[in-house]
Amino acid sequence: MSSPVPPIATEQLSSVATQEQHVSRAEPTVRPSAALLELVAQAGGQDVSRCYQCRKCTNGCPLVLAMDLKPNQVMRAVQLGLQQQVLGSRTIWVCAACQTCTTRCPNDIDIAHVMDVLRQLCVRLGVMPAEPNVVKFHQVFLDSIRRHGRVFELGMIARYKLASGQLTADMKLGWEMFRRGKLKFLPDRIAARKELREMFAETIDRRR
Repeated sequence: MSSPVPPIATEQLSSVATQEQHVSRAEPTVRPSAALLELVAQAGGQDVSRCYQCRKCTNGCPLVLAMDLKPNQVMRAVQLGLQQQVLGSRTIWVCAACQTCTTRCPNDIDIAHVMDVLRQLCVRLGVMPAEPNVVKFHQVFLDSIRRHGRVFELGMIARYKLASGQLTADMKLGWEMFRRGKLKFLPDRIAARKELREMFAETIDRRR
């Protein structure tokens, strides 16, 4: 899991965003900024400046057809400091963290980890995610872990359906899985639930 984004650095990014808003939309000139590049390096330990656009990440990505920015374009936008384009993209939320891009990168950039850092930045800076249901899924997944120590699939699915409003989607598949015993009616619980909740609380405090 990525380290929390430092609050001082996020203030710098907010300043960059304010400056971007004053640039005319008709102006074609791109003004590079190192703020986003430095923050990704600081928070995620990844030097995105090493990317030379070979596109191996994009060519191997199984979800590239669902992305608005290709993985190599995200890396280039980070290099240029195009904060609004990167954090407002669907790509960082569509990414499944399958590590294919990371494995293929000839410069050993953990691109999947960079995507994770960018998602954290969205949350920290209050940027509206381009795929809000992905965020809701992450939230109910982590809450299930916090409550039970492991994922309670049936409860997690129910909470996600309520949060996303997709109440009838996949109903037939869910019933079939429940009928075949693939979904348990009651959650399994681990013994050290108290210690696990303390870990969650400590992580939240560290990010404030």
